[in-house]
Amino acid sequence: MKKSYRSHKLFLGVTLLTVGATMGMSKSPKELPANITSDGRELFRQYCAVCHGVDAKGGGPAAPALKRPPGDLTLLSRMNGGKFPALSVQLTIQGSNAVIAHGTRDMPIWGPVLSNQGENRNIGDQRLHALLAYLEQIQAK
Repeated sequence: MKKSYRSHKLFLGVTLLTVGATMGMSKSPKELPANITSDGRELFRQYCAVCHGVDAKGGGPAAPALKRPPGDLTLLSRMNGGKFPALSVQLTIQGSNAVIAHGTRDMPIWGPVLSNQGENRNIGDQRLHALLAYLEQIQAK
C-alpha cells in the first residue's frame, strides 16, 4: 500500500470518527447537517480542530496523516501584514481558494456544510461569519 494512500485513508478515518463522534452520527462530512450554533469557537472545535488542533496551531489528531502539516491559524494576520485576511480564509473554507499546482486538497471543504442545507441561507452565512470572527479573535498579537 502506498504511503500517500495510507495517509489519506488514515486522515479520512480520523476525520470521520471525530466528526461522527462530535455530531453523534456515522455519515460522511458532506452528509452531516451543520450545527445550528453560531458560536465561532464551537464551530471551530467541531469542524477544524481535528486537523488544526483546539489551539488552532496545527497540531490536531489528524495532522500526522496529512502530506503537509495544517497551518497555524493564529498567525494569519501576522503573515498578511497585520490584517486578518477574512476573504481569503472564507474562500478557503468554502473551497474556492484551492491552488491546483499544490496538489490535492487535504482540507475538507466546509462551506457547503456550514452554509445552506435546506434552511435559511442567512443561518449559513451567520455560521461562516461567526467562524471567521473567531479566527480573527485568536490571532497572535
